[in-house]
Amino acid sequence: MTVPYDPLLPCQSLRVAIIGAGNVGRTLAQRIVEKDLADVVLLDVIEGLPQGVALDLMEAQGLEYHNCEIVGTNNYEDTANADLVVITAGRARTPGISRDDLLAINAKIVADVAEKAFKYSPNAIFIVIANPLDVMTYLTRKVIGLPPQRVMGMAGVLDSSRLQTFIAMELGISTANVTAMVLGGHGDLMVPLARYCTVNGIPITELLDSQTIDRLMERTRKGGAEVVKLLKTGGAYYAPASAAYVMVESIVRDQSRLLPTAAYLQGEYGLNDIYIGVPCFLGCRGVKKILEVQLTSEEKEALHISANSVRENVKLALESVGI
Repeated sequence: MTVPYDPLLPCQSLRVAIIGAGNVGRTLAQRIVEKDLADVVLLDVIEGLPQGVALDLMEAQGLEYHNCEIVGTNNYEDTANADLVVITAGRARTPGISRDDLLAINAKIVADVAEKAFKYSPNAIFIVIANPLDVMTYLTRKVIGLPPQRVMGMAGVLDSSRLQTFIAMELGISTANVTAMVLGGHGDLMVPLARYCTVNGIPITELLDSQTIDRLMERTRKGGAEVVKLLKTGGAYYAPASAAYVMVESIVRDQSRLLPTAAYLQGEYGLNDIYIGVPCFLGCRGVKKILEVQLTSEEKEALHISANSVRENVKLALESVGI
């Protein structure tokens, strides 16, 4: 379904506000400026943190040969007139804490930062990274009231990249030859689609046995937890930042790339009033189109089970912030 929208933004975004200067936020800032994509305003509540990160990155400008500016701040006024706002703020996962355990804590944080960022950038497109991802994306739109195509969540790009990597590692081939697709909520109930995972157009079902595929799918579902367990003191951030960068780039450069995105569904896949991961074309004004791929009855059931889990947590998140 193509979503009608008003031409609020130019098709060349020049300013990205990143809320949260933790590992994901600062790494995303680095990706954006070093690829000469846009100027960045990096905001955090900790005094000196975003300023220090910004200065450190700017001191590498002459070595990285880019012309973008990055500014660190503790003041939302400095984020004014951003074309994109990326919300990475929130408590990170630690061993023993699931994405859903973070719900009550991060709901309050995300609701607050979304409202403040929207005040100074009402025409921006919002990308949410905070966990639990699909819930926090729904909450963000509920708080700021933007059209649904201008609020989205980053999850499917990351999950699909993890599956892509695991397939390539299993086959001993380049990841450049692998395409993977993961739908559903960003959690243990995500829905990897083996039929849509290919190696140069050849379905992996012709290259790997079902037991191996199931193992790779399960590793993808636990991909974030696997990193958390190994790090012991935090969660993944390099791959999440890269996944967010791909979405930002598609929007800034109006590439209309087909990317699995936590998008607001209004009847697609038989689901309504929910954010969940589905294939979307992303362009200069956000979600340009949601693509409905054909699902088997088992895949559709799995997607709806994932959606039901998201719905339950949305209710808890809204209650926790008094909505």
